[in-house]
Amino acid sequence: MARHSIAVIAGDGAGPEVVAEALKVLRAASEVSESLELDFEMYPWGSKYYLERGRVMPEDGAEQLRRHDAILFGAVGDPRVPDPINQHGLILHLRRVFDQYVNERPVYLFPGVRSPLADKKPGEIDMVVVRENTEGEYADVGGVLYAGTPQELAIQTGVFTRRGTERVVRYAFELARRRGGKRRVTSVSKCNVQRFSMALWDRVFWEVARDYSDIEANAYLIDAAAMNFVRKPEEFDVVVASNLFGDILTDLSAAIAGGLGLAPGANICPERTHPSMFEPIHGSAPDIAGRGIANPLGAILAGQMMLEFLGEEKAARLVREAITENLAKGAVRTPDLAGTSSTSAVGDDVVRILRAKAR
Repeated sequence: MARHSIAVIAGDGAGPEVVAEALKVLRAASEVSESLELDFEMYPWGSKYYLERGRVMPEDGAEQLRRHDAILFGAVGDPRVPDPINQHGLILHLRRVFDQYVNERPVYLFPGVRSPLADKKPGEIDMVVVRENTEGEYADVGGVLYAGTPQELAIQTGVFTRRGTERVVRYAFELARRRGGKRRVTSVSKCNVQRFSMALWDRVFWEVARDYSDIEANAYLIDAAAMNFVRKPEEFDVVVASNLFGDILTDLSAAIAGGLGLAPGANICPERTHPSMFEPIHGSAPDIAGRGIANPLGAILAGQMMLEFLGEEKAARLVREAITENLAKGAVRTPDLAGTSSTSAVGDDVVRILRAKAR
């Protein structure tokens, strides 16, 4: 019997709603498996915690999480709390302290889901964006001088290291090998104007590519990559990009595959020396929070990614097959997918399908 300890930070806004459905599905997957047990421990951190205590998580929060095998995260963000407090106090902090240097975001056009791009068929959009997750443009290096005066000056410094670049690029090539399929890695940079940081990125990419002669390597500038995500997304397999460029491209790629409600993400420490963290990428969505209409499939797919990472391939396959059938039938879906069902109804339907497939 495999037993895994999972920390759960449901967070803010619609986060608790979608995480509840992910937990419902994960518990069902555990119940139908003869060799899997999942232990969940809830952590009430985020904006509400900040408004009550002046910080988004306890000072020893990372140490509390360290003993778990993985973290399931909902969302962070509240109009009453400045975004930098939430982002840097919780999710960006955990990415750095746990060296989760890979942000892996798969993009897949499921049967029954309509892409805003004309004539795209199910499975035709099938890529993974690998985003460097701990340095780059989000390194939080810089400052402000003469704040509030006409001479106000702001400096934001991107930090690119050979080590940081090489390890995320190498992860992308290894992922392309595991995926099979197109066996292609595309690097995204802006070396024509960022002639120091992005030149280093490009140089390291092509050096690493020499170690993977079985994988096709190519490169785009960020503007060309964004254009071709729309023009010919079927060309892409594994895309590797810096923190900022990866962040932008993953929202775009999610949009062309049906929307942010279907998009999962994983913050991975590949060496497994620290827990990895799995989340839907849509944020706290305060405009629909509490209305019971948020799409939980991104969170459920994040749970499926977590099962895969933990080596629970059978359970992960059941979850994905259940999601695929739910979307293909189209009878139970939330308003973002032109449906009328509630968040919990979608979770219930995925559980029903999963249990039927397990029999």
